[in-house]
Amino acid sequence: MSRLGDLLHLERTRRGMSAKEVSKLAGVSEKYLLEVESGSRIIQDDQARRILKKMGAQQAPEAAFTLDDIAATVDLQAAVSPQRLEKAKKAEPKEAEKGDGSIWLDALSGILRSVPVYNAVMAQVGSRMLPVLQGKIEGAPADKVFYFVSPDQRMRGFRVHQGDLVLVVPAQAAEDGKMMLLDTKLGKQLYMVKILPRYQLLLQTFDRQNESEIVPMSDAVVVGRCVRLEAEL
Repeated sequence: MSRLGDLLHLERTRRGMSAKEVSKLAGVSEKYLLEVESGSRIIQDDQARRILKKMGAQQAPEAAFTLDDIAATVDLQAAVSPQRLEKAKKAEPKEAEKGDGSIWLDALSGILRSVPVYNAVMAQVGSRMLPVLQGKIEGAPADKVFYFVSPDQRMRGFRVHQGDLVLVVPAQAAEDGKMMLLDTKLGKQLYMVKILPRYQLLLQTFDRQNESEIVPMSDAVVVGRCVRLEAEL
């Protein structure tokens, strides 16, 4: 199956609807629908949304993302247990349509979250979708993490180039040997941090050469710890 074919097939199966019923509602041929579900025919995102809507599925809360984005991130076969799917098959139509009435919304809820992307002055410039595990992303509360756009080349010696996205989780204090996001007079800045004796920090950057400065630990305003890098090739 294709990813969008999975979404259509699982939604249809959950509702106990035949391919003929769905094709009639959506105004497509039964053959076309089955070919999409099997992955032998490509379907566009807007067409898949239309068919899902005809089946009674509500609009996804993450409307900014395509169904293909959602299906690529969520393992729907794992997200929906065989027991639940079997129960849905046997349910009366009215019972199957209770709640949000959508297997892909059920799978999405609590599994994906739109994470904001901020620039150096913490203005949101975009968002990315990340999986959530027990309400957390990278071990931190899902609503507290964000992406930071590297504003320049000052960290390229640490493999972070201008325009790269760095995932930041909240931190109360600087951590030794970690890349940290600090609040400075020039805005939010990335540094590689080393903890020194006498409550001091060594803040390192690396553009054309390694540069560092020593500051009192009390002067460092920590925003968070960098845990993941996303770069365009």
